[in-house]
Amino acid sequence: MKSSLVAVSAAVVVATLVTGLKDRAALQERFGLGSAAKPAPELMMMGRIKPTDASAGNPQFNAQLVADKIEAITSPSPPALDTPVPNAAARQPAGSPPVAPQPVAPQTAVQPAPVTPPIVSEPQAPPQAAAPPQPTVDESALRYFASRGDKVRLQAEISRLQALYPNWVPPADPLAVPQNGDKQLEAMWQLYSDGRYAELRKAVADRQAAAGWQPPADLLDRLDVAEARARLVNASDLKQYATVVDIAAATPSLLTCSEVDVLWRVAEAFIQTERAKRGQDAYTYILKNCTNPAERQATVEKASTLLGYQPMQALLTLERPAADGSKEFDAIRDNLARRFMAEGNDDPNLAIAPDYVARLEKLAETGGLASDALLLGWYQLRRNNDADAEKWFRAARAKQDSAAASQGLALALIARKAPEEAEDVMFRWRTDSEDATSTYLAATANLMALQPSADLAEDVLHRIATEVIARKYVPTAQQFGWYARSLNQFQTAARWFETALAWKPDDEPSAYGLVITREQLSDRKGVLDLQRAWAGRSSRITNLEDTSSLTPNAVTPPPEKGGLAAQQPAQPTQRPPTEPLPAERRVTLQPGSEVVVRAARPAMETVTVPRGLRQTRGCSTTIDAGQLSPADALSRGWCLMDINRPMEAISAFEAALQSPARKVREDAAYGQSLAYLRAGLSGNAAVAATKAPQNRQRAAELQVAILADRALSAFDAGRYRETLIYLDQRAQLQQERIDLMVLRGYCYLNLKMYGDATRIFEAAAATGSRDAARGLADVRNVTHPDVND
Repeated sequence: MKSSLVAVSAAVVVATLVTGLKDRAALQERFGLGSAAKPAPELMMMGRIKPTDASAGNPQFNAQLVADKIEAITSPSPPALDTPVPNAAARQPAGSPPVAPQPVAPQTAVQPAPVTPPIVSEPQAPPQAAAPPQPTVDESALRYFASRGDKVRLQAEISRLQALYPNWVPPADPLAVPQNGDKQLEAMWQLYSDGRYAELRKAVADRQAAAGWQPPADLLDRLDVAEARARLVNASDLKQYATVVDIAAATPSLLTCSEVDVLWRVAEAFIQTERAKRGQDAYTYILKNCTNPAERQATVEKASTLLGYQPMQALLTLERPAADGSKEFDAIRDNLARRFMAEGNDDPNLAIAPDYVARLEKLAETGGLASDALLLGWYQLRRNNDADAEKWFRAARAKQDSAAASQGLALALIARKAPEEAEDVMFRWRTDSEDATSTYLAATANLMALQPSADLAEDVLHRIATEVIARKYVPTAQQFGWYARSLNQFQTAARWFETALAWKPDDEPSAYGLVITREQLSDRKGVLDLQRAWAGRSSRITNLEDTSSLTPNAVTPPPEKGGLAAQQPAQPTQRPPTEPLPAERRVTLQPGSEVVVRAARPAMETVTVPRGLRQTRGCSTTIDAGQLSPADALSRGWCLMDINRPMEAISAFEAALQSPARKVREDAAYGQSLAYLRAGLSGNAAVAATKAPQNRQRAAELQVAILADRALSAFDAGRYRETLIYLDQRAQLQQERIDLMVLRGYCYLNLKMYGDATRIFEAAAATGSRDAARGLADVRNVTHPDVND
């Protein structure tokens, strides 16, 4: 009876198998493999393959359920999986042996170079004919992992065998698979599981030599892949990126979601060998095909350190929504914003999306990190948004004063013409780095070049000079020369110019400053030497006119009226040259003493007056000059100037400026400038002079008058250094008058530069100037108060 029951059972099993082979679809459904029409699993490869988005493995086979059964039997309290993989292509975690495919037919050899991007294999459609019989599959590894209760490797092994053998049906209960009876083979699998590949090689070789034993092909394939992975990781750690690519090309079975670390290393190797697009393809493959959330996030973080802003935006489009409605990369979006802003700082032409800028601004305001404010400061500075840059650099310094924050703030201050604060900010950090030193020196050059010159303390001047000499920085040395000239310290200026030329012999501005300074010091030989040295290289040096009259000690009588230059031939409708009534200003020099200074005395050239000679009659009454023709308005303007009514003359000249005749407009602009000067409005005079082109002589006359008026205004306001600057600028155009020399002397007196003041007063007093003699007495009263005159 018992034997009959066994025979009947065997018949039923055979019938079931035959039926299953005839109906492959039903058999696959029985074992949870899904339809035979489904594509084969994906396998990322390095050959002539194109990508596909199909999911890997058989999604309907519940390998997790099988693994749980193993776990329940073999381990009383095994650890739970952190991230269960729902499909048969469950990835093999880092540290586990890589899975090597055993192809049914030999594949086309893949050459290491050129290598195509890491992409996905083309799914192979199953044949339409009747299902072939079950293939011969080496299940030794499956049995080993089943006996060990290793559910992770069991899942990976099932996925691998399904990928290699589409017709293979996994056992319903892996525990029912007979155990390996070969203890030596069990030991070899243990060596493989422990990663002791060299010992495994030796064990295989020893057994082959002793007993003629042939190891399972699956074991050798796995060992080859594991050793390839070790070589790839080692080459990556040693930054041998070309070797990484070669190994990956020769071992395509490493390039799957179960080996994400390998994919990361291959992507980096592509990027480091100047194939960034291929590296981007590798990251794209991971984000399209791999499902582990932690690995996907790590992929984006790694890519952001190697890829640029634009490729990263393409990768971020592959972001998936999270279960709570957010996006899966929200946790790292702040760091991505920081990374992108840093890239924007390096490339001024890179436009970062406003969302990232706004995110970082919010972080800087609420997070309290100085680094965030610094990123914003540099980003704005690179785009010439100096006000915003200064705001963020100040915020960064308030949180943490550093060289980078101070350097950025100094550059923003220089940009808005505040070099004095920039020098003070950077002085502490001037030696921190080469960039910090360059920024500090740039601040000093801009500070010394300010117009009007800054009133700097002695300690500031001393520390700037010390740094300039130590660094041999030519721009600031040259500006020291001009600064000394503005203080009428010509010997000091010459020494600075000479120093700058010693450091940089081809610095033409320093040479020009030196030649005009030597001319003012009456060093004719030095002037000629410089002119010969710069012949053919600088026309303004070689064509320098005699400027000995600019020497402070030179005393020459004031020019006579109308004696500036020869006049042009008079035309029938022109009047003879004349000069407007001189404007005089009384300037208080010291309590109880005044000096009368002629503010504007430009000699007038020939002026076209179509209606003949200008008459004073006819302009005593008040009329609207806008109702006159431009020619009549011009004539009325000169008439009003003759009777000293400059404000009305300004309106008349304005009406004349509407003339279509160029000569009338030129005369009107010239007359209006004189009228403004007569009224003491030098700024308006300068603007009026630009309303129509002026010839060189007129332009020089107006400039001389404007500078004199500005000097008087600055003196009245107590800005003595500024007064000296205007006087120096005027002296370069025309010999200084005695009244202005007296004004200069009182500037030195108020600045406590008693030696210079005495020298100027003595030179002016030699001409018989009572104001200069009074100035000498004032100097003596200050320097020798106990001596009675």
